[in-house]
Amino acid sequence: MFLPLHDQNGLAHVRRPYVNLTIIAANILIFLVFQGAGDDQAIGASSYSFGLIPVVFFEMRELAEALRMQPDWMSLVTYSFLHGGFMHLLGNMLFLWVFGDNVEDAMGHVRYLVFYLACAAAAGLAYAMMDTRSEVPLIGASGAVSGVVAAYLMLHPRVKVWVLFLGRIPLRLTAFWLLGAWVLYQIFNAVTAADSNVAWIAHVGGLAAGAVLVLVLRRRGVPLFDKNLT
Repeated sequence: MFLPLHDQNGLAHVRRPYVNLTIIAANILIFLVFQGAGDDQAIGASSYSFGLIPVVFFEMRELAEALRMQPDWMSLVTYSFLHGGFMHLLGNMLFLWVFGDNVEDAMGHVRYLVFYLACAAAAGLAYAMMDTRSEVPLIGASGAVSGVVAAYLMLHPRVKVWVLFLGRIPLRLTAFWLLGAWVLYQIFNAVTAADSNVAWIAHVGGLAAGAVLVLVLRRRGVPLFDKNLT
């Protein structure tokens, strides 16, 4: 749909978004080293060992011994640090780069980390509960990123954002129209898209978690909806 490039939105409470930068670095490092920079065999093995597989998560089936690397409950988080290819990684990390720093600024470092992991878990749980007998692994940071987008939209709807629309057309729009349309797109696809390779319901789960958690995890005095923007 679009790739975010830059927002005109400085930081007010933190000098550097250390947690957001660490999450981005961790995703990139895992993709390059652990997933062989996109090697199909490495991606396949990591998806089953550390991805979220509903039928395994709900203990209806067990992984083969060679693939069992962690307790099943940990896949609610570990899946979000894996990606299926370079473009999958790039899209998610661009969203985090542009929008995550301001959400971390609004919450503080520790609460932002809690927020991010909770959004990842909520997105994964939404996916798993949609079809508890599914054997298809869920991977990718999209659910957690959706939570970040929801929080950003509630904090800064009036901020201008530069994006590449359809991968080639530069546009500068307010977050309200841009991210609002993105949110509706995720919900529409979650309702209508059948047999899709994209886990739209995980995006919706992340959106819902982000919208709720920003209400309680933002710093005291940080307003919603750009109420202090002149």
